[in-house]
Amino acid sequence: MAITDTACRQAKPGEKPYKLPAGGGLYLLVKQAGKYWRWDYRYLGKRKTLSLGVYPTIGVAKALERHRAARKMLIDDIDPGEAKKAEKQAAMLAAENSFKSVAQKWLAMRAPTWSITHEDKTRQLLERDVYPAFGAAPIDSISAAQVLAMARKIEVRGNVEMPRRAISAAGQVFRYAIGLGVMQNDPSQGMTGQLNDRPPVQHYAHVSTAQLPGLLRALDALPSDPTVLAVKLDMLTFVRGGELRNAAWTEFDMDGGVWRVPPGRMKGRKWSKENGDPHIVPLAPQALAILEELRAFTGHHALLFPGRDDPTQGITGAAMAKVWVRLGLRGQQTTHGLRGLASTQANDARRPDGLKLFDDRVIEAQLSHKMKDRIKGSYDHAAHIEARTRLMLWWADYLDALKAGGNVIPLTRQA
Repeated sequence: MAITDTACRQAKPGEKPYKLPAGGGLYLLVKQAGKYWRWDYRYLGKRKTLSLGVYPTIGVAKALERHRAARKMLIDDIDPGEAKKAEKQAAMLAAENSFKSVAQKWLAMRAPTWSITHEDKTRQLLERDVYPAFGAAPIDSISAAQVLAMARKIEVRGNVEMPRRAISAAGQVFRYAIGLGVMQNDPSQGMTGQLNDRPPVQHYAHVSTAQLPGLLRALDALPSDPTVLAVKLDMLTFVRGGELRNAAWTEFDMDGGVWRVPPGRMKGRKWSKENGDPHIVPLAPQALAILEELRAFTGHHALLFPGRDDPTQGITGAAMAKVWVRLGLRGQQTTHGLRGLASTQANDARRPDGLKLFDDRVIEAQLSHKMKDRIKGSYDHAAHIEARTRLMLWWADYLDALKAGGNVIPLTRQA
């Protein structure tokens, strides 16, 4: 019995459901809730019904095609209903074990141990580059060639480091899946070796040791304002730019000569940001003098360096960078490079007998670096505050001595 789209479209629901026959046991079941394709058949003597879709999403032609395929299964002694269930279960299993699904489980497990920044960057990397490549694929079906093709696509954009990060992130997901027992091998292994070589590492720019006296004198010659004072204070404290730019007056103990940077603003894992101790920065008299000078500019605000448009937010890194532009040192000196300068000088400092003036652990603790060596990593920052205080006093006096009489190589200024 032929059935037309017009007949299906014009079929109106009644008080009770009714069938619009289409032949061979196929019919359109018309109900108040909608219209549904059904096929009644028998398998091993049992009467069964197979759902073939919803009209009009599944039109007449498509319903007839599905009906023919189901009848062929029946002729081949396959129960079409059970075959459909098995296909649905396989699809659900494939979705559960897709790369994206496994990656989300991996993220949920690992993210609590990461910094917020690292978590955000990892999620963005997966969503932007990895998921579009093979996120929907069953994780055990992904090949090394697919992993490399994904990384190559990033590489074409001119990024050298990001393809490696993408392979690394994918590899961690694959190894997590191996642990779950849903795959046997990691297809990312060895793929970073197929990428273009990295260029030489470029550290944050800073002037040479011999140019440092000239930089200090040039900085002192600038008219005093909050951004200039921010650079001077940054130079005397070893902190990262973000830790300084959002500093609040309540964090400073002027009488005790210390600055306690809240853990939430420090670089580190999420747990340490939420539960860690403040980073203690001993303040030399020179740093305290800068704070007193700064108070005349911003002492009525909560922050030391309030933004111009929104004083509840700290100034930007770009605002501090303008100081180097004013000095004609664009590209030669960065604010973060001040940490490199301080680290180099402190590590090179020697006693008269030639031994290092400061223990590596003291310098690294003051820079708030995580020590890779497990023994050094257990170093108690707070318990060695006296050694760190000596370091900061030495550094402030050292800079004063350079300004007063250090050998000077002229700074190369840029327009």
